[in-house]
Amino acid sequence: MSNIHEECGVFGVYSNSDCDVAATTYYGLFALQHRGQESCGIVVNDDGVFSAFKDTGLVNDVFTPSVMEKLGEGKMAIGHCRYGTTGGNDRNNAQPLVVNHIKGKMALAHNGNLVNSAELREELELQGSIFHTTTDSEVISYIITKERIAAGSIEDAVNKAMDRLKGAYSLVVMSPTKLIAARDEHGFRPLCYGKTRDGDYVVASESCALAAVGATMERDLKPGEILVFDKNGVRSITDHCGKCEPNLCVFEYIYFARPDSVIEGCSVHSARLRAGAFLALEHPVQADVVVGVPDSGIDAAIGFARQSGIPYGIGLIKNRYIGRTFISPCQKSREDKVRIKLNPVAETVAGKRVVLIDDSIVRGTTCARIVRLLREAGAKEIHLRISAPPFLNPCYYGTDIDSRDNLIACHYTVEEIAKIVGADTLGYLSVENVTKLTDFPCHKGFCSACFSGDYPTEIPQKACKSRFEQKISERSHT
Repeated sequence: MSNIHEECGVFGVYSNSDCDVAATTYYGLFALQHRGQESCGIVVNDDGVFSAFKDTGLVNDVFTPSVMEKLGEGKMAIGHCRYGTTGGNDRNNAQPLVVNHIKGKMALAHNGNLVNSAELREELELQGSIFHTTTDSEVISYIITKERIAAGSIEDAVNKAMDRLKGAYSLVVMSPTKLIAARDEHGFRPLCYGKTRDGDYVVASESCALAAVGATMERDLKPGEILVFDKNGVRSITDHCGKCEPNLCVFEYIYFARPDSVIEGCSVHSARLRAGAFLALEHPVQADVVVGVPDSGIDAAIGFARQSGIPYGIGLIKNRYIGRTFISPCQKSREDKVRIKLNPVAETVAGKRVVLIDDSIVRGTTCARIVRLLREAGAKEIHLRISAPPFLNPCYYGTDIDSRDNLIACHYTVEEIAKIVGADTLGYLSVENVTKLTDFPCHKGFCSACFSGDYPTEIPQKACKSRFEQKISERSHT
């Protein structure tokens, strides 16, 4: 139950049937809601006429029956749910973005974070481009649009734009006649596609969204791959494939993805079970019960219990009607949500030595509150085990950790952190074992820079979330 987040989920559908593409996208975004709860949007394409709606809030709140009716019918649609790592939380920054240009329309949904967005944006602004948002996603849309002016097709424009985009991006792009899916050369963020029994193609950040709309997963996009969906079916462009080692964010398996998703052929649930087993081997302890912090700590807790032989118990009940704790941008609202989000099961923990499994510690405040809840419920001992290594470095690829300042592990030892959060002992999963959570083709297939500091790309000079929201006085001398 960490205080970090990954910023969004993307979804797209190309229909060859009488599919209600707006409703399909709604259900897909609902399945991806865990990836972002600040804002959401849907764009429907009816023979080149785009109908769009986006706003701040959850999918179920934004897309009321009247809004869904206004979106109308079409053969294509894309959707997005957002938590931004670049740009503030307001309606202007909601996605998908819709661009009108001389060759028609384009809609774009983006998951990830560019490392060269500041340089690209400055270049575009000096050429006269006017930005309406403070997101790096709009930078991507401008680059693709510029290439589209000279390119013969939207897929050629995306292909050429990828020469200029550096960092993490999983994209779903819609033109008047085509749906495009693209994944960066490193494959930092997941992206997959599937097919329904009626022959409709579906693209999503996670396979759980494919299942939610009745699609069977075909496969993940390869790092650097572009897929084109049109009246002729699906076509792959691999010009950017194989240019570098794959670097899927390992935290997708630890926390971000839903446990019923399958990424790169590996079950997220299985990866978390393995994380718990590794924890039991690395940090054994004498205890009476293993308790997981809902939701992403539960699978690891089961793995720990199986490996250690200590019984697993339900020690915390989660209120299902409020969002993930990390979704709250300010610390005060995070703490308020923790108070009403979790409740201990006293019968499970009272008078017992408890192994508490969580996915990460960032600032330590949320974790301290959970430990305190269990103490108040009568836990005799609390041995905290974390199914990830300590966060020691900023992430530049879509996880909202842009500074070492707020990372508790950068300022205190493991023993000191245990004391701060109120635990009797504390153990983290090792960096070595975090890369062994799946049967990924090679252990180098993960990005674990937030733990190790080994970045697969150059890091940006300006990386704060609000880098495009400076005061006017800081950007102009007039």
